[in-house]
Order: sequence, then C-alpha cells, then structure tokens
Amino acid sequence: MRLLRFECDGFRGLREVVFEPGTGRNIIRGGNAQGKTTLLEAVLFAATSKSHRTTTEADLLGHEATSFRVHALAQRNDRDVAIEANWFRGAKRFKVNGVAQARLSEILGRIHVVLFSPEDVNLVKGSASQRRRFLDMELSQLHPGYLTALQQYRLVLRQRNELLRMPRPDADLVAAWDDQLARHGRLLIRGRRNFIHQISALASEAYRAVAGEEELAVAYRPSVREEDDLREVLARERANDIRRRFTQRGPHRDDVELLVAEHPARTHASQGQQKTAALALKLAELALVNARIGEYPVFMLDEVLAELDRDRAARLFEAIPGAVQCLITTTEVRPEPGRFGPDTADFLIERGRLEALE
Repeated sequence: MRLLRFECDGFRGLREVVFEPGTGRNIIRGGNAQGKTTLLEAVLFAATSKSHRTTTEADLLGHEATSFRVHALAQRNDRDVAIEANWFRGAKRFKVNGVAQARLSEILGRIHVVLFSPEDVNLVKGSASQRRRFLDMELSQLHPGYLTALQQYRLVLRQRNELLRMPRPDADLVAAWDDQLARHGRLLIRGRRNFIHQISALASEAYRAVAGEEELAVAYRPSVREEDDLREVLARERANDIRRRFTQRGPHRDDVELLVAEHPARTHASQGQQKTAALALKLAELALVNARIGEYPVFMLDEVLAELDRDRAARLFEAIPGAVQCLITTTEVRPEPGRFGPDTADFLIERGRLEALE
C-alpha cells in the first residue's frame, strides 16, 4: 500500500498542505510545534476517523477555523482508494471514492496505516484501557465484524450500567441485558485472543531484531477466562454488580501484559526497553496486516529516535521491510547520511506549511 497524495487544510495548524510522499522512507523535518506530528495525525484521521491525541474533534480545528478537510489517495494492490473527510460545526462527513459513507465500518480498512508515536510507550507502562484501545483499533481495521460486535457490546454495557446506577436496580432487568452482553462479548474475547496469539510471536521476533538478545512476550489477560462462560460469570456477579453499581467482569476489563526477559515490562524495563517493546508491537502489526491482506500498511513514525541508542535505532530501520512506505518525523536538520536507510525523500514543515526538499 502506498500513500500517493495527501491534502489537508484547517486541521490544527496545517495550511494548504499537499503531500506527495515517495515510495520508500519519507523524512519530515521541522522544529517543535511546526506541524510534524499533526501531519501524521491528519493522515491517521483520514484512514480511521480517529486522532491519537484527542477524542474531542473540535480540538482538531485550526486557530479561527470553522472547518477542516483532509483527503488521502492511496494505491492498493488491486485499485486506488480515495478517502475525503470534512468537518464543519461538529459534524463530519466521509466519502470513499467520491461516495458518501454513513458508517465507520465502511471507512476502516480502506487505507491501512500503522502509527508509532511517543505516547505509544503507554502501551507498555500505561493503563489497561490504553492497551484495550490498541486491540480495538487494530482488530476493527482487520475485521469489520469485530467493530460491529464492539459497538454493540459498548451500547449494551452502557445500558446495563445505567440500570445499575439507579437507586433500586431490578435484578431481573439487569439480567435481561446479560444475554446480549455475553453474545457480543464472546466475539470480542475470541478476536482478542486470536490477535494476541498471532502478534505475540511476531512481536518477539521484532523485539529481538531491534534489541538484540533480549526476549519479549505478549500475553492476553482476559477478565473472564477462556474456559468460563461469560453469561454465567455475569449471573454469578450480578448481586455484586448491583452493590458496586457497575459491571465488573467482561472484555471491558481485559488487559494485555508485555514481558521483557520474563519480567513485566511495565515495572522492570528501562525506558529504552519499553519503547523498543512498543515498537515491536507496531512492527508485528505490519507483518500481521501484510499476512492478512497481502500488502503492508503505511508506517508512520513520530520522533522515533528519542530514547533509542544508536545501535537500536540502526537495527530498527534494518528491521522495517523494504516494501514498507514510511513517514518519519524528526527534529534533526542534517542527520548523518544513511541514518534512515536507503531510498529517502526529504520534506520540511514550518508553521504548518510543507515543502519538498531537493
């Protein structure tokens, strides 16, 4: 998969951006607060309708702007795909190849991207909710049925929890939601379990390639064990849920654990090891998407060199398959030749305006 052309205006500080990246590694240079990260964020929004930095879409508006527009044209193995997003006064509209789309499921998976940002270290050391968000985003892009189950599970969970928060919750009414919650929840658990099973070996291999001899393991820590029936667990916990006023068991309480050299990376790994573990997850995702759809996604790396020593940085760029198109941001004005590998194209961004460098 290749991003052929990207246009953007009004998205945070970006101004009339036209970006035509090369097929290999594209280096986007610029100082702090010039728009490097925002450019990657805008590409991510076009591909997924989501930002990795905020859940409030009004935050994406530029200063004094009332709307923004992003347009991405990508080349896939069998066709070109164009996605356009327009946001105006709280409403967003998406088009795929010029046709308006009513559902998010019609957008996800059209253009595959994988983003690594400095915040992704929180996949290792942050909260369980951040790791669940990672699972949900990646699985939703790969499996449309997962997204549908996730949306339905969240809807039922919200309704069940609203009932539990009432002054005198009726146990029979609470039980009425259990069948639906269990049905959708089982699909999430199965999807997550399979995803972690597939990505664990790939992440371990990627970690060794970047870190050297250390070992990484990725383990799924479900709230409900595989051998237990979710509906029976909900029934068993119902009285306690009524007392505590929220649903305590289910995939909304799942977690993922990363282990470096058999120790929890969250508490025992150095910052460099934690960042390498997060990068290994992203490299594993590249391989998994390629195995699933027959082509690599666009790989976006934001300030990836920070907290990586020279050897790990060199091994990282060696570990990225040559067929992957990369968008890489850096504050380095003149990095040493070959630092990012061969076949690079250079761009400079200043005050939200992008230009290609010779």
